Order: sequence, then structure tokens, then C-alpha cells
Amino acid sequence: MTTPLSIQSLRVEPLSREAFAPFGEVIEASDAVKHFTINAGNTERYHDLANIEPGADGRVIVSIFRGQPRALPFRVEMMERHPLASQAFIPMSGKPYLVVVAPAGEPPTAMQLRVFVARGDQGVNYATGVWHHPLLALGAVCDFLVVDRAGPGHNCDEVTLDTVGLIDCVPL
Repeated sequence: MTTPLSIQSLRVEPLSREAFAPFGEVIEASDAVKHFTINAGNTERYHDLANIEPGADGRVIVSIFRGQPRALPFRVEMMERHPLASQAFIPMSGKPYLVVVAPAGEPPTAMQLRVFVARGDQGVNYATGVWHHPLLALGAVCDFLVVDRAGPGHNCDEVTLDTVGLIDCVPL
């Protein structure tokens, strides 16, 4: 006989650089980041937006992930982390999506989860070891440019949460 999991309601907040700082970096073109004009005045460069860490013996790779839309309410039952390197997700479809994170370290509890709604022009770079949920596209299939690590060693830990986190509404 299995014991039913308890459920913790999760609050969704807008993604901002300040709120996300404990987990990594927000990747966006904004006046708050270093930027300057290049190419004879035809291009604005938003410079050095994320610290990509490939880890020892790793190399940086670029991939495209295609995320299927998730229905609400959504049950957060697992989390993952990459103990050897950072991982960046940059949306290519211009659609909002959810980001679920918890601090690096021991496996998280549902009480430690933070949920952010990202605009379709905001990416995230998860710092090495930060717990996060896999892609959570909203409403439509979404493509993401992913910058992460290839190389030797185990770089993905997954855990099942003892208490389910429930996302039942998303302010857009």
C-alpha cells in the first residue's frame, strides 16, 4: 500500500534578474545590462549576458530543444540538476514559459521551489548544481536554443519530490 503524496500549492512570480539571481542569470536585452552599438550603428549588442560554465574536461555545445505545451494545473513531481556545468535556455518561439527552480545542494522539498513565468524574450542560465524542472512550455510548442555541456562524467541528477508542487494558474 502506498501513501498518497501531499500537495503544496506554488505561487508563480514574474521572472526578474533580481529574483532569479540565486539560481543563475536572466538572459535578456534590457537597459539594465551592458550594451553598446556596433556595425556602423546598425546593431545594438547586449554583451556578456550569462556565465557559461562547461566544467572540467567539458566543452560548450549548442542544441535546440522543442518543448511540448503543458496543461494547467501542472504537478511538479520531480526536479533535476547538472552538477558539472551550467545550462542556458533561450526561447526562440516568443512564447511565455515557466521556470521552476530550487537552490543548489541537497535534493529540494516542494517548500523550496520557486516558480517564475518568463516572457518569450527572456532566457535563463541555470548555475551549476541548481535544481530545476525540465522545460515547461505554455500554450504552444516552443523551441529553445540550449547552451550546455558535453564531455565525460555524469551531469544529470534527478529526484522525485516527497510532496508534489501544484501550479494551478499563471499570471500572464
